[in-house]
Amino acid sequence: MDPQNLAYALVQLAHNFGAVAVTGGAVAGWVTQRRAPGQATGLVWLVLAGWALQAASGAGFGLISLAWYGQFPDLHGVAVAALVIKVSCATAGLLLAMLLLKFSGAWSATRRRHVWSGLVGLAASALSAAAFLRWFA
Repeated sequence: MDPQNLAYALVQLAHNFGAVAVTGGAVAGWVTQRRAPGQATGLVWLVLAGWALQAASGAGFGLISLAWYGQFPDLHGVAVAALVIKVSCATAGLLLAMLLLKFSGAWSATRRRHVWSGLVGLAASALSAAAFLRWFA
């Protein structure tokens, strides 16, 4: 078994679970807010952990390339744009989830719904960009 492929596969496994957490958690939070407005703290923590896992595992891909080849992957064009979108989504998702944890109790139900909608949009955007990054890298 090639250790480099194993490392990539393990990082991809973590990345996939992060994607499930940010997408499923955000959709569940959005649905919950539409049905019964209130604080969905457990779902916010799930989304926050998912975005953190996405960021860490995304960096892991680059670090594996650096360790094996002595340089980061050679990305250009569409792949660079997709990576910028993914990093931007992860940053915004982390910030929104932290704001939701801190201020959710003081916010109106409408504001919480808007934040959950934003988290769903960020997750969908990151997933979409991932497809382009994968195929154009």
